[in-house]
Amino acid sequence: MLINLVDLKKQYLSIKKEVDNSIQRVLNKGIFIGGEEVELFEKEFGEYCNTKYCVTVNSGTDALKLICQAMNIKKDDEVILPVHTFIATALAVSDTGAKPVFVDCNPDDYNIDVNLIKEKITSKTKAIIVVHLYGQPADMTGIMKIARKYNLYVVEDACQAHGAKYKNKKVGNFGIATAFSFYPGKNLGAYGDGGAIVTNDFKIAEKIKRLKEYGQKKKYFHIERGGNSRLDSIQAAVLRVKLKYLDQWNKQRLTRANYYIKKLQALPIRLPEIKKNREHVFHLFVIETKKRDKVFQFLKNRNILCGIHYPMPIHLQQVYKDAGYYKGDFPIAERVTQRILSLPIFPELSNHDIDYIADALKKFFTNNPIKYEEDQ
Repeated sequence: MLINLVDLKKQYLSIKKEVDNSIQRVLNKGIFIGGEEVELFEKEFGEYCNTKYCVTVNSGTDALKLICQAMNIKKDDEVILPVHTFIATALAVSDTGAKPVFVDCNPDDYNIDVNLIKEKITSKTKAIIVVHLYGQPADMTGIMKIARKYNLYVVEDACQAHGAKYKNKKVGNFGIATAFSFYPGKNLGAYGDGGAIVTNDFKIAEKIKRLKEYGQKKKYFHIERGGNSRLDSIQAAVLRVKLKYLDQWNKQRLTRANYYIKKLQALPIRLPEIKKNREHVFHLFVIETKKRDKVFQFLKNRNILCGIHYPMPIHLQQVYKDAGYYKGDFPIAERVTQRILSLPIFPELSNHDIDYIADALKKFFTNNPIKYEEDQ
């Protein structure tokens, strides 16, 4: 028995006919860059997010970069963001020449600690990038209150949070613009790289449209320095099929997560906490234990493939060794990155699979007893 962290083949087989037909439709038309499939997906995904505009790009990383460029983030500016996230969030800022200013995470949901943001604000601060980590929205009430007080932009990194809600409002409707990734393993994933930006700001949307296509206002007439960041037509066609199933798949993820919690609650591990007024879409199911590395290997030996998201906070990454941060600066992130483990979760995961994983974990902790209090 093999249980992958995510099983994309199972998902494909469940919608095979629709996906195959969508790809064949593109092949028959012979339009592989732009065209109707991309335009329709932008319309449909924008409507799904309840936003006025959607601009597709070639990755979630580019989505973040283009948002920063569209806001005119530049050298000597500062952008506040969580230290516990995928490095693309920080690189998007660095690529503009601006300085990423890191904030520690909450120990309960791993999102940015809103109580620590104010102390990071200076006269150079231009924006806050908030990451809805693992599929659970961050505290947008607190973040927006700070942003309004200090006149800062808010950018949402929703690359792991397609369809998630905060106080019944979908992510993508709080900041000036929001980045999404369609990396294959995401809740809404393409069959290659892909991304999108949603916004309710017309000027931001228009600027991103130019920046993603060489800075041109119309073909061969360039008014600013842009690049090439386009979503392929085949990927758009596949995403159009998958978008119809996203809410259903998110509900299945939540069902799987609740079953995990039921099966694992007696074990000496920290389980995910769903915060009040938030709809978690469980892109990842992350547990925490001091014995993380041993648990990881124990499960791997039983063909249960887990992940670690993420094993090192950004301020300790070599690429940011000259940023002025040191070990000990962000104690929560430094602690949890040594303990977190992502268990397999995807819509097609069965209760039988979860039972098998839970039994393996019970066996581990039976052979390696530990008190819950000792694991905090």
